[in-house]
Amino acid sequence: MPADVSLQFREIDAADVPALFYVRTRTRENSYTLDELHALGITAESVTQRLATSYKGWLCTHAGLVVGFCMADCSTGELWVIAVLPEYEGQGIGNRLMSSAEKWLWELGWSRAWLTTDIDTALRAYRFYRQRGWTDWKVDDGLRWMELGRPGDPSPP
Repeated sequence: MPADVSLQFREIDAADVPALFYVRTRTRENSYTLDELHALGITAESVTQRLATSYKGWLCTHAGLVVGFCMADCSTGELWVIAVLPEYEGQGIGNRLMSSAEKWLWELGWSRAWLTTDIDTALRAYRFYRQRGWTDWKVDDGLRWMELGRPGDPSPP
């Protein structure tokens, strides 16, 4: 499918944070309400603070609306979050956002990135990560931990 030229990609800045919550609370799988995110300590203030420290993110807009985003933490090598509105799935947005985050971590010298996700392998996210080369690391405390080695580096043990 040819790329939609009306999709725009750029780095996230602090002014984008409210729109990130709009997207995150509307994902098809593994969605959270604002109250659930707040209970986890994920608030507009905490996300803004993360972006001012070791986190960086990228987003995709269509007609001025944020339709997907991804964030990573350069202090740990963690891919922290990726979310795309359901009506924009299947257009390559998630792949492009993940590529930006992975590339950033590789450029900073990380040889391995990691993330946590639901343990249910039937979820679309699991297939998405596996198709991108992420492998299972462990299942612990109700979460699946996955990892990705930098291209060209030996596979993680």
